[in-house]
Amino acid sequence: MKKSFLKDFPNHFTLPKRIDRLGELAYNLWWAWNPNGMRLFLQLDRQLWETVKHNPIAFLHKIEPQRLKDAGNNTYYLEEYDRVMAEFDTYMSGTGAWFEKNHPELINSQMAYFSFEFGLHESMPFYAGGLGILSGDHLKEASDLGMPLIGVGFIYEQGYFVQNITEDGWQETSYYHFDFGEMPIISVVDEEGNPITISVELPGREVKTRIWMIQVGRIPLFLLDSSIPDNQPSDRTLTSRLYSSDLEVRISQEMLLGIGGVRALRQLGYQPSLWHMNEGHSAFLTLERVREIVKSGNSFDEAASIVRTSNVFTTHTPVPAGNDHFPLWLIDKYFPGYWDELGLTRDQFIEIGKQTQPWGDTFSMPVLALHLSNHTNAVSELHGEVARNMWNFLWPEKKPDEVPIDSITNGIHVGFWVARRMRLLFERYLGIDWYNHLDDPDLWTRVENISDLEMWDVRRHLKRKLINYAVEGARDHWQSGKRHASQVIADGVMLDQYSLTIGFARRFASYKRANLIFSDYERLLRLVTNRDMPVQIILAGKAHPADEPGKLLIQQVYRAAKDYRFCGRIVFLENYDLNIARLLVQGVDVWLNTPRRPNEASGTSGMKAALNGTLNFSVLDGWWREGYNGSNGWAIGNDVDYEDPDEQDAKDAASLYDTLEHEIIPLYYQNRAMGDASPEWIAKIKENMRTLAWQFSTRRMLKDYIHKMYIPALIESNKTK
Repeated sequence: MKKSFLKDFPNHFTLPKRIDRLGELAYNLWWAWNPNGMRLFLQLDRQLWETVKHNPIAFLHKIEPQRLKDAGNNTYYLEEYDRVMAEFDTYMSGTGAWFEKNHPELINSQMAYFSFEFGLHESMPFYAGGLGILSGDHLKEASDLGMPLIGVGFIYEQGYFVQNITEDGWQETSYYHFDFGEMPIISVVDEEGNPITISVELPGREVKTRIWMIQVGRIPLFLLDSSIPDNQPSDRTLTSRLYSSDLEVRISQEMLLGIGGVRALRQLGYQPSLWHMNEGHSAFLTLERVREIVKSGNSFDEAASIVRTSNVFTTHTPVPAGNDHFPLWLIDKYFPGYWDELGLTRDQFIEIGKQTQPWGDTFSMPVLALHLSNHTNAVSELHGEVARNMWNFLWPEKKPDEVPIDSITNGIHVGFWVARRMRLLFERYLGIDWYNHLDDPDLWTRVENISDLEMWDVRRHLKRKLINYAVEGARDHWQSGKRHASQVIADGVMLDQYSLTIGFARRFASYKRANLIFSDYERLLRLVTNRDMPVQIILAGKAHPADEPGKLLIQQVYRAAKDYRFCGRIVFLENYDLNIARLLVQGVDVWLNTPRRPNEASGTSGMKAALNGTLNFSVLDGWWREGYNGSNGWAIGNDVDYEDPDEQDAKDAASLYDTLEHEIIPLYYQNRAMGDASPEWIAKIKENMRTLAWQFSTRRMLKDYIHKMYIPALIESNKTK
């Protein structure tokens, strides 16, 4: 780190001297993707670990001192403690890290990665969905590779929201009220112990933000927080929640993130050579960087040329509503005088981000990012095609396939998402050092050597773990006295471990079509309740509080879960989070994904499922269009886009039902005895792992970014210095 920010760290706990480094470990999320590190806490008090939602800071504050004392005298525990801490120290030293080995000339570069949300762990719900989880995985993998990366985002005092489903199936929301002192979050302070702050000018006042830090392995993530006494009451809530539908709150947040994020890094002593914007929310950072250079004596054109070379922009959504844009009157209100500092007129300033909509001109954040970035990418091959067509108007002289938007398909952080039992299986059959070579396709040919029985034993264990979670949750709800009996059925109390189990979990946006499988209700009833070949479907997900159609989808699904005719085989798990996500992708047999093509830019949940031996059953959109080979899962529909969405829905539904009834269900139950899987099913699992695990990892993804985006940007940037 650039300065001594950790003045009060880690002396928050009274720990026996022999194991006093548990406090240091608790404040570094390395433990979150290293099971042995996590088990140092879990073994002390498993029940408390579950109660505090796997939060090591709250855990160490609440654990009985006698348990810690006993651990400090337990030979077995101390041996494991010493082994884990040695592994942690070796990791943090950076010895043998891939980036330093392969790009030693760049190890002193600084790379800044900005995102509106970071999904790092269930104990810190500062994320809404896939974008945030991808950001969290990006940082974890950057840490594993030893990249000189710095993360910048927001800390949300109230998180996203807590979901409660009423008896009628309606989503109700409430909010967290976090005590950051009870989380693995560090206050960034100066040498006198005072919080370091920066300020951003908003209409009629300055808004200050303090800075917090989360240590993600080797990577520092700095998070801005406006909830400080210096600010007006309304400004203190700017960083309270994600994704406000109030445009004035939204533009204020994005100014704080983009402009404030640059100022925060400068205040902390960082001088990044590369700036990566994960979606357009942080695009105002481009203007702040231009302003800095203009202030030093350059013209706007000169400054913009310099800034473009070192900017990387990743666009994530082909859905127009998902791309932030502001009415021009709002830009006039929030940026008066800013264009003067850039050496521009008001109209010249507007042109940098102007996008003409059917209702008039707007200031578009993706347009701003595209205008001021030389290195841009979509997040799958198909999304690249869609994005080049979508933004072709910015390059009217070019054909769509010549538009300078590349594609880098998303991946997942293997260490975080692979089940512990599956990891142990990989160690036995792929080699003890498999994790260091996980993006090598040749490594994954060894899955063919895994015993079918051992593979199925792990798969059954993961399903039991998921079902036990659902059943225990249902019992807790029943015991609370606040749940109707039909809701307890919908919670999953009647799930069993021998039925084919399908999972569907994601944000309940309309284009994701959570209700597609319910299109032919009577046919689904017959399939699900077949006594010889029963099917269970477990669903989970949240709709944005302002998304009424999304909430109606949840209600439709929930009412099906309560329908007695389904015999408790349709389940909806409430308050979807990272913990539930891990249980689902690891525990179900089939992962269902039904977006209306081509609206799924990439998708990553199916990648997590594949890693754990769960088979994908998905529309050929996003990543699955690249991953599906005919033998490693199943496709819904075909590789065709329809102009009529109703026609597309009808054809996809027919394909879904036919494939489920005639291929998936019979294959799962083929030649089964005593709950064993058919050899054909296991063969499909192995093909799924062999072809998908390495290809859709963040290890492969980050190396693609390094070679296709980061190194070219750093080379260009160095030429302008």
